[in-house]
Formats: sequence, structure tokens, C-alpha cells
Amino acid sequence: MAGELPPPPRSMGAVVGAQLFLELLVNQQETGRIIAVEQRIGRFFVPASVLREVGIKLPQELSGEVALDSLAGLHSDYDSNGQRLLLDVPPAWLPEQLIGNRSSYPRTEAVSSFGALLNYDLYLNDTDDSGTYLAAWNEVRLFDSWGTLSNTGQYRRTIGGASDSGPLNNGYRRYDTTWRYSDDERLLTYEVGDVVSGALPWSSSVRLGGIQLSRDFAVRPDLVTYPLPQFVGEAAVPSSMDLFINGYKSSSVELQPGPYTLTNVPLINGAGEAVVITTDALGRQVSTTVPFYVTSSLLQKGLSDFSVATGHLRRDYTVRDFGYGPGVASGSLRYGLSDTLTLESHAEISQSLTLGGVGGNLQLGNFGVINTALSQSQFEGKTGQQMSLGYQYNSQLYSLSYQRLERRGEYADLSVVDSPYTRLSQRSEQVTLSLNLDSWGSLGAGYFDVRAADDSRTRLLNLSWSKPLWRSASFYLSTNREIGDSNWAMQAQLVIPFDLHGSLSLGSERSKSGESRQRVNFSHSVPSEGGVGYNLGYASGNGSDYRQADLTWRLQAVRLQAGVYGDSNAQTRWADAAGSLVWMGREVFAANQINDAFVVISTGGFSKIPVRYENQLVGETDRNGHLLVPWSSAYYRGKYEIDPLSLAANVQSPNVEQRIAVRRGSGYLLEFALRRVIAASIILVDGQRKELPLGSLVLHEQSGVQAVVGWDGLVYLENLAADNTLRVTLADGRTCQAQFEVDVQQEQVPLIGPLKCQ
Repeated sequence: MAGELPPPPRSMGAVVGAQLFLELLVNQQETGRIIAVEQRIGRFFVPASVLREVGIKLPQELSGEVALDSLAGLHSDYDSNGQRLLLDVPPAWLPEQLIGNRSSYPRTEAVSSFGALLNYDLYLNDTDDSGTYLAAWNEVRLFDSWGTLSNTGQYRRTIGGASDSGPLNNGYRRYDTTWRYSDDERLLTYEVGDVVSGALPWSSSVRLGGIQLSRDFAVRPDLVTYPLPQFVGEAAVPSSMDLFINGYKSSSVELQPGPYTLTNVPLINGAGEAVVITTDALGRQVSTTVPFYVTSSLLQKGLSDFSVATGHLRRDYTVRDFGYGPGVASGSLRYGLSDTLTLESHAEISQSLTLGGVGGNLQLGNFGVINTALSQSQFEGKTGQQMSLGYQYNSQLYSLSYQRLERRGEYADLSVVDSPYTRLSQRSEQVTLSLNLDSWGSLGAGYFDVRAADDSRTRLLNLSWSKPLWRSASFYLSTNREIGDSNWAMQAQLVIPFDLHGSLSLGSERSKSGESRQRVNFSHSVPSEGGVGYNLGYASGNGSDYRQADLTWRLQAVRLQAGVYGDSNAQTRWADAAGSLVWMGREVFAANQINDAFVVISTGGFSKIPVRYENQLVGETDRNGHLLVPWSSAYYRGKYEIDPLSLAANVQSPNVEQRIAVRRGSGYLLEFALRRVIAASIILVDGQRKELPLGSLVLHEQSGVQAVVGWDGLVYLENLAADNTLRVTLADGRTCQAQFEVDVQQEQVPLIGPLKCQ
């Protein structure tokens, strides 16, 4: 009919040219962008820069506007109702996603405060046929941000009768004096004084008086140094992914379209199986099973571990205070050439010794790890070689380990330089096997073969079986035999726990000579929060009996022990007291022995404030506002918190929870800045005792703080003095003044007034 409008176009192809502003979606994932799209004769044109900005990888030669239908592999669709441009591209065109990291938790820089620590252990021994003696071991530490200076030693005194140590050993003996500083940024530890040289599995450590520089991964427990498996794949559309390790769900993450690499694998060791399940928006699932093998004996690619020490060999350790021998040097190096190969090297030198060796650890796919090393020495003009070869495999079903060490010629290392009568063994070989039999328990076997320097040979075979029984009871059986001897030695043990009352252990053993002995033991361990524990034992066989009894009482400040053991011919009575004294924050604290780091909580003088460490209540602050937390692990990012519910209404704290890491062997004074706020709520009225108008401006003249009058003439003020003056400015410009007094020792926020403002 004449005058009617033509029908609308059925598709964009009917439009000659238009500019559209459309929402962009890539592989069903919203980009959050509205882009300008040119439509020309049914073709869509988009700037190449826009596609690159949303993560699509395009050839470098493309620039300007790009026709979408000219890109092979890209499919576009125009949604006219939703005004959207839908693009589908191959997942490889999209950015790669790295899911997870190699850190087990966020890093916290380690700290230390100035302080001192004394560890002590007093031991009294009285034996019927050996006399009585007192031994007092001690460790003294002084620490700050510059490091830790420690000294260990023992004082010994014969009290009565004959003593095995003899009168010449009475008195004080110094053990080790060392200054140590760890740089957790560079993963280095510096030591000066009495040190133990670093070593590899196929070399030996020696005690030195000198200096040592070493890589120290322990200062960064958040880092994983050995290679962990990673899983790669592609997601065409937004999906969720679940990771199962050995049948247990490990993690669940959301995936964007594109390739991905999954690295958030838990810390595991040995052989295992990973199952990766991806689920898209429509519920379609794809499952992939990947076997893997993980070992902590390797280093990640590019990581290095080393130690270098030089000084004088320690001589007559624990016998002389200052006994040092010839000067020596030692160095070890490990380097992760790849995630499957770690190289090793070691060198030692002295005036009479030169030693060098190389080795490595190689992962054989999912079939375990092989290690080998070769070293050569020249000692006093005589040469020798040492060769080692080993293999390890661990899985949930079984574990196998083999290690062989063989020495030829006159091989020597630093352990024999200052010991003229010491010679290294010629060969050692060992094989161990363990089997997991599920409900039948676990079976273990071991073979050990050692040929000593004098050509004597010892071969030992050991078999063991353990099985859990009802509830928490367990049974253990062990037998061993020296090859060349037809007799076996056996031991059987049954352990029956009685909940909180203790644990009963019954055992029987037979020596290779045919003698048998039966044992019964009943023990109750000390509760974790402190208290009393005991141990009672009796053994009979071979014509004699053996009895023992001891009691442990662990208090917050000290651990006390006493006991007696022996047979009818001779008995030994003993007593022990062990603990620590800490000086920090101008106060002395008593606690059980502190072998690592610790923290002193300070609440600014406020007493009886509950303190928690890792969500566990550890105590309340003392009258000086301090509490010692002696269980902190060095470099661990521990959580410390105070309970603000016990605080008075006028006490404020900027925070009630802090996370810190403390340096090895030191302590830290952790302050929670509690402060008492002198505050009051004041009702202001005028001369007719009518509340001042809402919004009137109030100035506290002593502090200069301003406030505003609220409903019912109420105003709240902090930082008040004993005598206070308020100046109030009303809406019409008039002013008035009020004065009042406050008790600065008050523990509540008082309500003052009505106060007349004149």
C-alpha cells in the first residue's frame, strides 16, 4: 500500500554501514567493556588494540581495524536483543593463568628485641655402688637485632662416695660459644665461634672453632625448596576446577577461559596420583588423572644451597674448655640444575689433607630417585677414593631404600686429621623396605652390612611388624639376627591405652643366646597444659628383676622430676629440675626450657588481660602487664591476641591481634598499646535548665578538642583533665561557659550533669 514504511532489516547484513556500541564477551566471559564496532555490509570491524587489551593474542603485523571474519579460528555473533558482541576464540589465544604459588603462607619479616635467657638443667644422681654427684647444665643467650650470642656448658660436682667421672672432672666445663646472625632476606646465616661444619649425605661434619657462612632455608619456612608437581591445561569457557591428591580433595578454584598452570599443590612426598576435574557452566565435567613423584632431596631449578667453614678443629670436646687443633677449611654446594637433577660438590683442606668430590640426585620420572657421588682424598701423601650409590622410592603402599658406600686405598677426611688412631670403615651397605598392609598393619625389613677398617665384618638382618588393634591399642613384633649366627633375638610388645588414666605396655624379649625377659610398664604422660605424669616399670628374667618408677611435675615455671631404678643388687635414685629464666622488658620471667624463640606480651601496665597464641589461651598478664609465651617457633608467623572483653570501658586498644615471626634463639617484646582514656558524657543546659540546642559547638579549652551537642544536650568528650572548662557557641553566635571536675583514676565513663552553661 502506498505510504507504508518498508519492513525492518532481518539481519545486520541488510544494513550498509553502522557504528554500534556493544558489550564484549570472550568465550562466554564478560570483559566489563563496551566497545565501538563498525558494521559494513554485514562484516564487523574492531580495532586490533581493543582485542589485545582484553587479552586476545593476535599476530604482531595486525594493526588498525580488523575484520572479525578474517581471523581464522575466531567466531563472532551479534546479540541484537542484549546489544552484545560474542567472541569465541581458541583457549591458546587467551592469557595463561598461574594458579597458586610456591609459598605455604604469607611471609612476615622476623624480628628480635634486646634480652637475655638462661636455660638450666640440674641433675642429682645417687647410686648404691657409684656414689653421688650433681650436674648442672646451662645455656646463656644474649640477643638483639644484631644476632644471638650463646654459651653452653656444665658444672659437675661429686658429693659423696666414688664417682665414675673422678675428681678431676669436677668443676665447670665449657661446651660451645657461638655468635649467630641470620639474614632472612638473603637466606644466609653467619656464625663465629664454635660451629659444626655443613656436610652432604656422603661427607662428614666436624666441630670447628672459626667462622661459617651458609645458606639457611629455615629462615623462610614460607618457601618450598623442592620441586612440586604442576598441572597444565586449557579451559574453553569459564569453569571450576577441583584437585584431588591420592583420593583427597586438595583445592577448588575458578578458571577463566584460556590455558592454565596449577601450582597450589600441598606439601607431599613420594609417589601419588592427582585427579583434575574441570566443570563448565553447563555442568559438563572433564576428569584427568596424572601420576607424580615428589622428593625433598631435590632442589627447585635455579636454587642453590651451600656452606663454607674455616677454623681450627675442636679437640677434646666436653673434656677441655679450650682445646683446638690444626687449621682446616670445608665447603659444600648443592645446585638445582633442573627440577629433576640436583648437583652436589664438597671439598676439604688442611695442612695434611686435600679432598674433593662431586655427586648428584636424579629423579627417574615416577620411579624414584637415584643418588651417587665420587670423591678422592690425599692425606699425608696417601690417596684414596670414596664411592656412594643409592636409590629411594616412597609410595602409599611401600617404601624402598638402598645405600652403599665404599672406600678404597687410604681415604681420609677431616674427621681423622686430628685423630691419629681413627680410621674410616671400608664399606657400608644397607637396604630397608616397608610395606603398608592396610588392616594387617605394616611390615618392615632391613639388611645392614658394615666392613670396618680392620677388615672385620658385621651383617645384621632385622624384621618388624606392627598392627593397630581395638581402639588405640597396638601390637609390635621385632626380630633380628646377625648373619653367621644361627640364633635370633626377638621382642614383642602390646600397648593398651586407658584414656586419661594412662597406658599399659606388656612386652617379652628373647636374646640370641636364648635368655628371655618379660616387661610390664604403666605410664601417664604429663598433660599439655601442665600437671603430673608418672611411669612405673617392672622386668623379670635371667634370674634377676628390674624395677623403675619416676614422677614428673611440670609447672609453668619449672619441670621437676624424680625417680628410682635398678635391681635387688643396686639401685639408683635421681632428681632433675629444668627450666628457663628470661630477662626482657626490665622484668625476669621463669618458664620451662626454651629451646627456640619466645615472645613477651606487653599491655602497657594493664594486668589480668587474657592472652591467646594461635587461638589457645596461654595465660593472663601479670601486675606489670607482661606475659611470657615460651612456645613460639622461630620464623613462624604466629598469631597473638588479647581479649578486650575484660577491659574497662575507658580503656582503648588500636588492635587486639598481631602476627609476628621471631628470629631463631631470640625473643621479642610484643606491645599492645592499651591506654586509659579519661572521658565523660556531659549534659549541658542553659540558665533556665533547658537543654542546649542540637548542633551547638563545644570547645574543651584544656585539650583544644571540639565537639557538637547532640540530642537532649548531651556531648561526649575524651582526653579530659582533673579540672575542665567548656566554651559553647550557640547557633545565634552567643557563647557560654561551663566547668567541671573528673576523677582521672576512674574505670568507667561517667555521666555528668545537667551542667549549667553560663
